[in-house]
Amino acid sequence: MKKIIMKKKEEVQNAYLKLQNEHLPIVIQNVLKEETKYKASLQIEVLINEKEDKIIPILINNGFIKEDNNLIYVGKIPAKIINDNHLTLEEYLNDFNAVLYVNKKKGMTSFDVVNEISNLFGIKRVGHTGTLDPLAEGVMLVCIGKATKIVELLTAKDKEYIAEVQLGIKTDTLDITGNILEEKEVANNLKIKETLNHFKKTYLQEVPIYSAVKVHGKKLYEYARKNIEVELPKKEVTIKEIELLSSNNNTFKFKCLVTKGCYIRSLIKDIGEELETLVTMKNLTRTKQGNISIMNTNTLEEIANNQFKYYKIEEVLDYPIISLNEEFVKEVSNGMKIPNNWNIQDKVIFMYNGKLLGIYQKDCNNLKVWKNFI
Repeated sequence: MKKIIMKKKEEVQNAYLKLQNEHLPIVIQNVLKEETKYKASLQIEVLINEKEDKIIPILINNGFIKEDNNLIYVGKIPAKIINDNHLTLEEYLNDFNAVLYVNKKKGMTSFDVVNEISNLFGIKRVGHTGTLDPLAEGVMLVCIGKATKIVELLTAKDKEYIAEVQLGIKTDTLDITGNILEEKEVANNLKIKETLNHFKKTYLQEVPIYSAVKVHGKKLYEYARKNIEVELPKKEVTIKEIELLSSNNNTFKFKCLVTKGCYIRSLIKDIGEELETLVTMKNLTRTKQGNISIMNTNTLEEIANNQFKYYKIEEVLDYPIISLNEEFVKEVSNGMKIPNNWNIQDKVIFMYNGKLLGIYQKDCNNLKVWKNFI
């Protein structure tokens, strides 16, 4: 069985003490077993002398589940999910999948968000679907458990941003957090709106030196930090929509819809070059990824307080969902090819009795497995 992420000893002890203060009729037989790095939870053998329907909600609210003859501290979020979905701890760790719509705040790295979600859910297998720099905020889709298998599908979705640009300054990182390399007086009557309209196109965009893109096996920011010159790669990106929202003598703000791999810092640099003025990114908010709006997201604080919604794999993908009958269940469960009886043109989600079996894709006149979830 997979291990739930080990809780800090202090957290376990505090949860146990808080549970004692609930005045529950529990006889503790093993108070605290030896903790090792392989031990995932505090287990306490319990006897419940009252009706479970009165006691279980209190246990859940304190982050405990009752399994067999043990009371296991797993944390409040896992405890609620396990209870609501009638899962065992093993089923939760092995089979649970979810996508969270997170509203990342400024100052956090994308790794910070992933690490926090991993700790809250007690699951190691967590990944995000598009990096946001510490300066940036907004929509970040985080995949948990088996949902990490669809990260690449969600990463490929178009993204919408609102960016604020500082005029008259050039920095090494292309944003306001970097070292100022040059300052220049801003000309009057810049044709910002007209220039933005020129960028509604597909073009080769130079990757910023402060990025995690690898060249010759090293991340670009490693070259930058050591002042080593390196040829920056270029990637094809498409600016599908771009619109000026506001402007003054020192800043302007715009909204854009872009394809995967577009760096807004680089887009701003390119806009500045066409304006023939110095620019740097001052603020950035990702307002949408695919059809998921910032209005549908939750902050990490809301998630930590169990005030959030999570989504299943089949709920976040735009592919047809087919509930199979007995005829193809065995084949799909084993990842075998099946005939394309449904005229699928791209991918399809196969379910059976409400359970996700797999995602298949078109292969000539057949369908072949893309990802199996059994």
